Amino acid sequence: MVFIVDDHPIVRDGLTTIINHEKNLVVCGEADEPQDALKAISELKPDVVVVDITLKNSNGIELTKILKARYSALPVIVLSIHDESIYAERALRAGASGYLMKEVASENIVIAIRTVLSGEIYVSNKLGKHLLRKMAAAGKADTIIAPTDSLSDRELEVLRLTGRGYKPSKIAQSMHLSVKTVETYRARIKEKLNLANADELLRYAIQWVGSTYEA
Repeated sequence: MVFIVDDHPIVRDGLTTIINHEKNLVVCGEADEPQDALKAISELKPDVVVVDITLKNSNGIELTKILKARYSALPVIVLSIHDESIYAERALRAGASGYLMKEVASENIVIAIRTVLSGEIYVSNKLGKHLLRKMAAAGKADTIIAPTDSLSDRELEVLRLTGRGYKPSKIAQSMHLSVKTVETYRARIKEKLNLANADELLRYAIQWVGSTYEA
């Protein structure tokens, strides 16, 4: 049984149609936000969960962490429009068993589900090669590390929302944090990325968001 968490009804409907056409696979439920998802998953006990990385009032990486803490054996596939070079490793570190780009989801979702149900990790060939190269280069002095790699998951989310034009108060509301905590994250981001002030942070965030995704 498959449970889908995505805040776009069209995406949920499309995935459900594809999955339900497969032998021995069925979508047992769906949700558009984390709290509803957690409640339904506890009741339905699916075999695998497909989670969008961008959700109402949260994100798929945070939800994945919660799911893995509660159900360590439950495979989670993170589905995303975002560049896999930015978020895939974070999703896997959070406990996801797979990362799938939405642009190829209709072609590969069934393969991804069957792969994680068999106990394997599902990533694209491109990402798999990237991870192997990164492992081979680990520790080398000339290894190039993206500036955002130094940010925590929460800090990266604050950067993303800043780049989408959210003010600190709206970021706080979206992430269920205090404004003071958001400002602390913003200060850490500026320090880690060597940004002098809020204007530089905003410009960097807008450029970063524009270069890594969009929908």
